[in-house]
Amino acid sequence: MGLQQEIEAQLKVALKARDKERAGAIRILKGEFQRQPEKELSDEQVIGIIKKLIKSERELLDASGGGSSDYIDILQSYLPQQASEDEVRAWIKENIDFGSFGNKMQAMRPIMAHFGSSVDGAAVKKILQDMD
Repeated sequence: MGLQQEIEAQLKVALKARDKERAGAIRILKGEFQRQPEKELSDEQVIGIIKKLIKSERELLDASGGGSSDYIDILQSYLPQQASEDEVRAWIKENIDFGSFGNKMQAMRPIMAHFGSSVDGAAVKKILQDMD
């Protein structure tokens, strides 16, 4: 079962459990799924939609001065387990030769290709900036 079908099945569970917050978050996700040109989305597309929604919610919270959001927590529960900063640093040290790049930021492409959706690009950028 793909991530899209899993999320849609979770809507029924949330409705039966009368979990209004989870059901509302899933309904927003389903609305985004329906706005896409294809009916069946790949897991990568679904993850991209979830990340986009999380980013926009964080921007709204930052603009309003709010703290955290249950909506963000619910959406993050559907994302794959994120790689830790230590895991990313260790992989970079073992696999990336910065001498073959003009600058450190050019190493983003192979790092993101390796980790895919299990790491946030902003986190990788921060790690690269902090490395000596």
